[in-house]
Amino acid sequence: MNTPICPADSSTTDLLFKPKQLRELVQGVPWLGALDDAEAAALLEHSELKTLKNREWLFRQDAPAHWLYIVINGAVRLARSAGDGRLATIRCVERGGTLGELSMVSRGGIYLYSAEALRRTHVLAIPAEHCREIMDRQPECRAEFMSRLALELTERLEDLALLTQADAMSRLVSYILRQLPVGRSKSPRVVRLSIPKRWLAAQLAMTPETLSRLLAKLRDSGAINIDRQRLVVLDEQKLRDIMLTDD
Repeated sequence: MNTPICPADSSTTDLLFKPKQLRELVQGVPWLGALDDAEAAALLEHSELKTLKNREWLFRQDAPAHWLYIVINGAVRLARSAGDGRLATIRCVERGGTLGELSMVSRGGIYLYSAEALRRTHVLAIPAEHCREIMDRQPECRAEFMSRLALELTERLEDLALLTQADAMSRLVSYILRQLPVGRSKSPRVVRLSIPKRWLAAQLAMTPETLSRLLAKLRDSGAINIDRQRLVVLDEQKLRDIMLTDD
């Protein structure tokens, strides 16, 4: 279901969907961060809100990519079809994350993966054409976009190396470390475990039972603590040591 952006004076609209919050959501995307308020508002004029039901597909691999998306709330699984027809989970995206941006550099302008809602989810749909126009006239946006693509490629290469050469514990610890906030802090740092466990396990190429067992092992070692959907890293160096030595 697509709906226009709600007016600022809508008394029934959730705070997340008000124009000011949506503008901040857009400017929170690294490669759109150079837009000023007026430019972000202009982009929103051409955008739509889309509501997804649990397990509804937002788009399918190889479909024409007319829209890019920013997750407002909920969670979306990115999956790519393998040669044998099975779907391989790439990663899961939550609030502030973008979907479909790789289509901007695909020769045919198609989605390179499929996107499925893991619960009731709202996304902001932005015309891909307008994003291309922004990058044409905003060198800062274009440079940041290419930087993010390089980071994405690096992370996917790391995933591939871990899947083919590392054990399950190393894959889990690598995932945890990559979710940590940038920069060092003396206080414990938190990773949110808000996506369904079976999808996180699929992303890490293990069973949910193995994921639970490994998390318990890390907790018992004193490296982490788990409080519902919060994974607190107590000893980052211990995590790194475990990744290097675990068999």
